[in-house]
Amino acid sequence: MLSRVAERIYWMARYLERAENTARLVNVYRESMLDLPSGVGIEWRQLIEITGTEDYFEPRYRTSGERNVLKFVLTDRANPSSVISCLEAARENVRTTRDLVPTEGWEHVNELYLFARKKFGSSKIPPRLHEVLSQIVMRCQQIIGLLAGTMSHGDAYQFARIGRSLERADMTSRIVDVGSTTLIAPGEELERLENRLWMNVLRSLSAYQMYRQHVRRRIRGPDTVEFLLRDQQFPRSIAHTMQTIRQSLGSLPRNETPLRAVARLQRRVSKMDIDALFGNGLHLYMDELQAEFTELDQQIVSAWFSPRLDEAV
Repeated sequence: MLSRVAERIYWMARYLERAENTARLVNVYRESMLDLPSGVGIEWRQLIEITGTEDYFEPRYRTSGERNVLKFVLTDRANPSSVISCLEAARENVRTTRDLVPTEGWEHVNELYLFARKKFGSSKIPPRLHEVLSQIVMRCQQIIGLLAGTMSHGDAYQFARIGRSLERADMTSRIVDVGSTTLIAPGEELERLENRLWMNVLRSLSAYQMYRQHVRRRIRGPDTVEFLLRDQQFPRSIAHTMQTIRQSLGSLPRNETPLRAVARLQRRVSKMDIDALFGNGLHLYMDELQAEFTELDQQIVSAWFSPRLDEAV
């Protein structure tokens, strides 16, 4: 497999995962804004912070109200992480690797992009937005399941699995980071709403039900962070995504440096003292974790995508 093909498969999976995560996050965030009283520190701008796209948002929008933020994260093609941009990029990556991706996979990705383009084509927020975003989440999940069930689990599939897992870990860290920054801020109103706010963090990652099954205690900040970072069985926890990446890397050639980067991340997560960090060090810790995700991505690029375009992986 050519290095350029491996890179496209990797980014196809990352873009699909990013589109799904963003759509789910917007749905939960809109419900939270309607459900929670004003003045508790929950603002639309936090969606921009979660996605890490401040540099794209600031030059284009004067205010960070609901209308501007939703347009930016859903329909703005100048934002490379908007839902429509991610689906367009995923479609292009599948289109140029159609000899490796099952035909049904290409058809479903293409249909999903056309669906999103129709709903977001006018750059306006469509009516019944919740239903539109739920459709996008469901279709992204269908595509990932289809690829897992119909695509040979060779090198191409392993790159897709690595891309999906790394994107998933990054989003989990961002939601925990921004959520915890708000939730550990002092204030009587926040303390009264702590249970509901942490529940929304879990729901943003489709983790609420699994948390209740495995933790079996009322929702608390430290327990939530523990579950989302270190639970070995929940697919969106950082521990689980790192183990998935490690397994996929193990079947690829020239994997020594990326494997070391994953091992460092696993040690960092396993040794963290959540109770000690929860007072005032959690934000810094999550920033450092995100920097290590970026380092892992760079190691993957160096190992497999930087060589000449005609070089085989």
